[in-house]
Amino acid sequence: MRRVPPCTTLSRTTLPRAAGVLALVAALTSCGLFTDDEAAGPALTEPVGVTAQAGSATSVHVMWNRPVSTTEVTQYEVYRGADRVRRLSATQHMIDVTGLRPRTRYVFTVRARGADGALGPASRRVTVTTPAAVAEDRAAPSRPSGLRGSVSGTGAVSLTWRAAHDDRGVVSYDVYQGTTKIHSVGGKETRAVVTGLRPGTAYAFSVRARDAADNTSSPSTTVRLTTARGKDGGTGADATAPGDFRARSRTSDGAHYIDLSWTPPHTGGEVPAYQVFVDGAQATTVMWGADTPDAAKYSFYIGKEAGERHRVKIRAQLPDGTWGAFSPERTVTTGG
Repeated sequence: MRRVPPCTTLSRTTLPRAAGVLALVAALTSCGLFTDDEAAGPALTEPVGVTAQAGSATSVHVMWNRPVSTTEVTQYEVYRGADRVRRLSATQHMIDVTGLRPRTRYVFTVRARGADGALGPASRRVTVTTPAAVAEDRAAPSRPSGLRGSVSGTGAVSLTWRAAHDDRGVVSYDVYQGTTKIHSVGGKETRAVVTGLRPGTAYAFSVRARDAADNTSSPSTTVRLTTARGKDGGTGADATAPGDFRARSRTSDGAHYIDLSWTPPHTGGEVPAYQVFVDGAQATTVMWGADTPDAAKYSFYIGKEAGERHRVKIRAQLPDGTWGAFSPERTVTTGG
């Protein structure tokens, strides 16, 4: 597929006025960003939301979501560096990669294969370091206690539990749906958000703790939850929305800016990005590259005209790559 260099460069720290977002899309099309062969049909894109979590000193749990393109996926391939470690069916979106070395840095990527047999592009690279090996250890951690859950709209649930104990330390917690492991978070986490569930469906969840020697605890008590009926775009829940969201106008040297602040949602893992929406249209994506601080802040240029009113809201990318619920929408007036 031939790519044509864009005729303009966009900066994520410079936000165009929301009223011009649709015009911007038209401008990118007219300047040759999309070619004729791209218009002929959707191309297979990379898997999204790839995460890697050390499960023990010798294993890593890799998870991902399907590509955003509508092209049919028949298979996934998981790579450790340049080496393919597993082929999986299109219905599988996670794998435990075993036989690794303790205290070693690994890089994982995932690629999808289309119905035509061609491999799509590689996902973003995710890096993980396995913990140090431990001396002979056959003692499993205690089982997590106090498991609780709440429904987050039609497609997600939030789970919390009390930490397990281990003489060498808990490395990870595995979340099970029935008897199937569906999620994994780090040993310092005591909460998780499980997404991609079906509306109006009853689920049973439990949690197990794992140590560096791959000893796994007995399961926690089971919590039974039923997702809400109807459609709300996937998660649609306050539990996945940024909290304490605030927006205010600021003027500097004749230019107007909007300053945002919020607290990250408790997702059981890293929040890698936030989307900023202005007047109902997505305006920019803020990539963090590291854990969001307890009180996050972001500022962007909005224009030179005073007295203009704008509506602003944000949402967070969850550890599995899906987007959480929106914050409350705030209205600001430039120069106000």
